[in-house]
Amino acid sequence: MQDVSVLLEPARAFLVQIASYMPRLGIAVVILVIGWLVAKAIRFAFERGLRAVNLPVLTERAGIDAFLRNGGVQMDAVAIFGALSYWLVVFIALLVAFNSLGLDHATQLLRQVVLFLPKVFVALLVIAFGAYFARFIADSVAAYLRNVGISDADLLARIAQYAIVIFVIVIAVDQLDIGGALIQTTFLILLSGVVLAMALAFGLGGREWAAAMLERWWPRGHGTLGGQQKRDKP
Repeated sequence: MQDVSVLLEPARAFLVQIASYMPRLGIAVVILVIGWLVAKAIRFAFERGLRAVNLPVLTERAGIDAFLRNGGVQMDAVAIFGALSYWLVVFIALLVAFNSLGLDHATQLLRQVVLFLPKVFVALLVIAFGAYFARFIADSVAAYLRNVGISDADLLARIAQYAIVIFVIVIAVDQLDIGGALIQTTFLILLSGVVLAMALAFGLGGREWAAAMLERWWPRGHGTLGGQQKRDKP
């Protein structure tokens, strides 16, 4: 009989641990269910709020929604923001549930995810507003260059737009803290190389080509100074 008691003691201890663990497991399940419901409500309210302030108009004019459609993404930018808010609340609920269960390693991992998602949200906002600003600058530059009679106005406007977009992407990546210093250094090196190459082309072997391009973009006698000189002649 004593041998049977010795054999049943580990099973009894295991059942006692399960019985003491079940209330915490039930609380964790309740937390997850409540968090899921709250996440759905926040996602709905967040998307309605963004659409109420006409954020889709900004993302559409910035070309972000068209970029997503061309990439096969079924959601627009507002839906992506809503998804981020949904998963942020879900991960917070998971963090609280795992913390109540005493799962320290899972809690640490989820804490990092929860701290990272707001950075993604801010980075996407930076890209959205930056892309809209770049589009606005490109349209303004193109209109001005056409008015002063410079050729290739669309090309120069596109160059200005892409330069601003690249700068905005660097800022967004820096916000995410994912190799920000390396990417910024690489961007500065590439930009310095392009500027140096253009300077050498204009200063050494490309003087005739540069003169031809400047003549094409700003013909003599077409600008304000040339027109004033013509009017001053008798």
